[in-house]
Amino acid sequence: MSESRTVPRRIADFVFSVRPLILLLFLLGTAAMVYYSMQLRVDAGFKKQLPLEHEYMQTFLDYEREFGGANRIMVALMAEDGEMFDADFFGAFEQVSNRVFFVPGVDRASVRSIFTPNVRFVEVVEDGFAGGNVIPADFSPSPEMFETVRSNIIKSGEVGRLVAEDFSGAMVWANLLEEDPSTGETLDYQDVAERLEAIRGEFENENHSVHIIGFAKIVGDVADGARGVVMYFGVAFLITAILLFLYSHSVWLTILPLVCSVTAVVWQLGLLSLLGFGIDPMNILTPFLVFAIGVSHGVQMISGWNAEKLFGGHSPIGLVQEGIPLEEVKPVSSLEASKAVFSRLLAPGAIALLSDTIGFLTILLINIQIIQELAITASIGVAVIIFTNLLLLPVLLSYIKLRNEDKKRRKQYEHSQKPSMIWDFMARFTRRGVAVSAVLVGVLVFALAWVKAQDMKIGDSEPGVPELREDARYNQDARLIADRFSLGTDVISIIAQTESGACAGSFEVMNAIDDFAWHMRNVEGVQQVIALPMVAKIVNAGWNEGNLRWQVLPRNPSTLALTTQGIETSSGLLNRDCSAMPVMVFTEDHRAETIDRVVGRAHELQDEITVEELDYEVVGEPAHGHWSEDGDHPPLVFRLATGNVGVMAATNQEVAKAQTPMLIYVYAAIVVLCLITFRTVLGTLCIVLPLVLVSYLAYSLMAFMGIGLKVNTLPVVALGVGIGVDYGIYIFSRMKGFLDAGVGLDDAYYRTLRLTGRAVFYTAVTLAVGVGTWLFSDLQFQADMGILLGFMFIFNMIGAVLLLPALARVLLAWREGRKAA
Repeated sequence: MSESRTVPRRIADFVFSVRPLILLLFLLGTAAMVYYSMQLRVDAGFKKQLPLEHEYMQTFLDYEREFGGANRIMVALMAEDGEMFDADFFGAFEQVSNRVFFVPGVDRASVRSIFTPNVRFVEVVEDGFAGGNVIPADFSPSPEMFETVRSNIIKSGEVGRLVAEDFSGAMVWANLLEEDPSTGETLDYQDVAERLEAIRGEFENENHSVHIIGFAKIVGDVADGARGVVMYFGVAFLITAILLFLYSHSVWLTILPLVCSVTAVVWQLGLLSLLGFGIDPMNILTPFLVFAIGVSHGVQMISGWNAEKLFGGHSPIGLVQEGIPLEEVKPVSSLEASKAVFSRLLAPGAIALLSDTIGFLTILLINIQIIQELAITASIGVAVIIFTNLLLLPVLLSYIKLRNEDKKRRKQYEHSQKPSMIWDFMARFTRRGVAVSAVLVGVLVFALAWVKAQDMKIGDSEPGVPELREDARYNQDARLIADRFSLGTDVISIIAQTESGACAGSFEVMNAIDDFAWHMRNVEGVQQVIALPMVAKIVNAGWNEGNLRWQVLPRNPSTLALTTQGIETSSGLLNRDCSAMPVMVFTEDHRAETIDRVVGRAHELQDEITVEELDYEVVGEPAHGHWSEDGDHPPLVFRLATGNVGVMAATNQEVAKAQTPMLIYVYAAIVVLCLITFRTVLGTLCIVLPLVLVSYLAYSLMAFMGIGLKVNTLPVVALGVGIGVDYGIYIFSRMKGFLDAGVGLDDAYYRTLRLTGRAVFYTAVTLAVGVGTWLFSDLQFQADMGILLGFMFIFNMIGAVLLLPALARVLLAWREGRKAA
């Protein structure tokens, strides 16, 4: 017996000589992991979803304190009768504003509503300008006062922003901080969402409706929907148990794989907590996936154990083909069967799970924290399965006794004597003509999938929040706010960065910013653009009796300073020393094509609109030293980007950049491990090429279903590849064993199908049914992941049982042709 055969057997002899110790260690470890898993917390964070090293995010972080980030909440109170000017509405809205102001984590200086003192109006009067708060200090509900407030709102320019265009409601804006300023702890987004929902519950009635949008509310809604995973886990557990029993016809062979898979999930959650990690609502499905992977490997283990136990390691179909009577083959003990299956599956099982683990770890190279956390979560879970399913399961199997053993032996032997249309059909794929046709069809399908995959969008392909169902309350609220408030919720801010005092002393800088804003306003998909020069022009006209001819930027520095001196930093149009002025671009939606158009045009204007030199004497230093350290910089730079659309643009670019390298890393890990294990290039190609085909089929499915490639969907294909490779590894491992024994390819594959085909089929069905329960989730992204993963599990199985043998025949024929030449 070769060294490669004796090493696994020696390991098996040692492992099974200390079975009680192994069970004791697993029992104590599982008890500890149960304790730690109960300490696991749901950990959501806004910045976790950002590619913080991206150029746009550097701008975002540089100016986050001065202009706020993209982490904003908006609470709108709407009058059901369409008229906000009554005492009940104003009383309720004042309370809503106050409640939002005191929500933990709110940056109180950023809170804006018609009741906050930072929302003011300015008007031209006979002797100059007059202004004040939109809601007068002496406000009391009366028809005359309501007319005054209506007039003030119009003068303030907040119609369409803080007040609905048709005066049917008003809104509160507030930015959230990553840390709760009152406690210094990381902000609990679920708590914020619950408090916002409490505001809705208190003030929504037959007269008023409350509509809430923002990242914190998304996290809350996703977390609420993710709690349904527990129910789906229970349903999937029950379905899996039924499938396992139908497959094994044994209660113990049903229970043990389930116990080991649940143990893997418990260890995964416990280790996450022990390592100081939480679990993000967007990654809540990963433990569920680990359970499904554990069951799939458990099916392979009990299938092999059953063959070892009943037939002493012989293949029933092999006995039939060689004419060996059943009586000449004796069953073995459960211990010997467990040793044998442990020895045989140690290499392919370990290589399959290591491929999964390393494949997931490669996702760590993507510099977005939430994806890195997914990689860690999945890798820990799959690494644990190596111990629970390749070590604990065979040890447990060594203690059980099969009932009606002789009856099962005879039934399986007789079943092997009967022809099978399914296996006979699949076995034809090793015949040269069928194999060549199958490979050509595979190439054609790959070409079609590659073409369709080019239509896949990077980012959101639909308006609203795609993680939630279209009819979810959040998406309904977002649509209503977008309809009633002209500026909507999607904004990208381009920071015009210059020297201190530019807004008061440089016509050239202000004119360049004005030109930039005008060009952006004419981009398709842009609703409105707001920038400091636009306001300055209106003020200049005001200083000249409101004459529209004077609605221009004055060239005289003193006059220019007069037009901007009254504009406060709370307006968000400038910072303290006027060295940075945002150009706020409000978009119709945040679909990928809209973002691409807006960002693309902004980059073009960066090159087209420049200032050669400043036309005033600079006083002071740039805020926060945002210029480069060497001091060499142009007078004016347009820096992208802040605002939620800026964040999405950066994320989309990072996802697009990471997409191909991530797949290369995953495939490279699989190729290296397969080469190390099987030591054959042709065999490795047989395993990997079907995976490549299914990867692009998955991308084409995403394009067909309108699922955009983004942070939440990027790892799905990698997960599918990492798990899908298991089929090919198990099939090729068994087939290679027959080939090494001198059996021809046709017969080797037929025997492989009769031995492992049923297990592979049940594995695919178990995985697909498990993730298929996600289709009924309240969360759209869970349903999408269920469709994509289910699709990949089934088609990776089809690729392994049909395309793998066809490739084996074609590649063997190619090698033989080369030798003959």
